[in-house]
Amino acid sequence: MARVCQVSPATVASWIDQGHLKGHRTPTGRRRVASRDLVEFLRAHGMPVPPELLGEAPGEMIVVVEDDVAYLRALVRTLERSELDIEVVEATNGVDGLLEIGRVQPSVIVLDYRLPDLNAAQLIERLLAPGRGPDAEVVVVTGGMDDQEVARVRALGVTRIVDKTDGMDAVVEAIRQGLGRRQAA
Repeated sequence: MARVCQVSPATVASWIDQGHLKGHRTPTGRRRVASRDLVEFLRAHGMPVPPELLGEAPGEMIVVVEDDVAYLRALVRTLERSELDIEVVEATNGVDGLLEIGRVQPSVIVLDYRLPDLNAAQLIERLLAPGRGPDAEVVVVTGGMDDQEVARVRALGVTRIVDKTDGMDAVVEAIRQGLGRRQAA
């Protein structure tokens, strides 16, 4: 963003922190701005909009809810390097995850099964409360679930469960499949 705006990264951070540029901080401290918000900001301030931002449909929104910050950072880095046209919003617990899901209306939700406040099944049940059902594909990542936990999550409609030991590429592939399913619907 600093390069696009031809200012220092500290200036962009200040714009976000002061509310001049619509953005947010992730739980890991990074600042994020949606491409459509950056275009709006540039136009409102008479700044040139780079051709690569013009006419570009905003990427699909993905919410990743993961309490292991090291794993979360690694997954976000992997997603940023993937060819998927996505914007990632992060949360490190179930309550913040619910808030972010409600705020951004993601295409895909990636949930760690074991969170400190809610497990993935409890979070999905809250999302499926009458009138609050998400219009999103759900991917559950886990370090291990027993058969009863798998059955509970599958009964809630989750078809994509990825074991963390399968690696980041397996999570990216599950997200890709979720995006493909949404686009085919």
